[in-house]
Amino acid sequence: MKKPVFDKHFFFIAGFWILLTITLIAQISRDYPTAYVVLPCLLIIGCAMLISYIFSNKILPNAFIKGKTPLFAMQSFSVIVLLTFVIAAVNYMTFLKYGANYTPSDLSLIKSQNSFWFLFFTSSPASLLILGSVCGFKFYQRHNQIEQQHNLLKQAHMEAHVRILQDQINPHLMFNVLNHIHILMKKDVDLASVLLVRFSDILRYQIYECNRETVTLEKDVKYLKDLVSVEKIRWGEELDVKCEWNIANGKRDIVPLLLVPFVENAFKHVSRLPSSKGYVHLELNQHEENLRLTIENSNSTQPTRKNSSNSGLGLENVRQRLEILYPEHHELEITNTGTIFKVVLHINLEKKASYAEQ
Repeated sequence: MKKPVFDKHFFFIAGFWILLTITLIAQISRDYPTAYVVLPCLLIIGCAMLISYIFSNKILPNAFIKGKTPLFAMQSFSVIVLLTFVIAAVNYMTFLKYGANYTPSDLSLIKSQNSFWFLFFTSSPASLLILGSVCGFKFYQRHNQIEQQHNLLKQAHMEAHVRILQDQINPHLMFNVLNHIHILMKKDVDLASVLLVRFSDILRYQIYECNRETVTLEKDVKYLKDLVSVEKIRWGEELDVKCEWNIANGKRDIVPLLLVPFVENAFKHVSRLPSSKGYVHLELNQHEENLRLTIENSNSTQPTRKNSSNSGLGLENVRQRLEILYPEHHELEITNTGTIFKVVLHINLEKKASYAEQ
């Protein structure tokens, strides 16, 4: 995006110089007629703007980059002396030209001193005020720039982090489905064909939809349904699979693939004991902004396999994504009794945080 020519900082600085000009003219007009002081005041302001510009746009940036404090202190002192000299010189010339005709009480001290250096020393606070204000504006602008850069870097980092967490889900799912198709091709070609169609829908969703920050709930639910149907084909009569999908408004937005790890985990670690039939029961309810996922599966008391750590990784990933994308607006409850594994997730879909807010 092209940076605007006039930003709020420009108008802030312009307002400062206009206010300073009006104040200076009003003050000097107490000693001389206004018509006589406009030009000297404009000369002072013009020189002050030039010196301040050099100071804020050349000296200060170099100090930020190089960090040479003694050099910056010496340069700052020189600039203050220069600006003080300009203000005193203009005031002194104005006094020499008009002081003979206009001698109010404020000028009596100058006349008694009859010295340029008196004006020089009395002008130093004005120089400090002008340069100090300009310095403050520059520091404020620099702070805003750094904060904007920090927010951009933070947003890029959060996007990359979420993408990494999301991508860790996809390979496992892909390998699982391909392996299912490979097995079915040797047993039931027609069923393998059905599975391949489901797989193409899953792949299409992951390639074309999941690169977005959010998707509609109906699209993500269709993906979950395809995933469940794939697992039902794989397990056949070995599992009791029951699903309820109660979606009041499928146009609500949700982060893609956020619920997938829970479904994958349920089917991956469902019990497979010969003495009892395993089950996976899933219920997804959405009303207005509230989404509630309940998924329960029979769990085996047998020791877990070595590679079962992938389950912990998947659940940890989804915990991190929830903390990043729905901070303080989700509740995740996981219960593992040894024979039952149950997940209950509540999400307020309206409270999704953008990356820039992190």
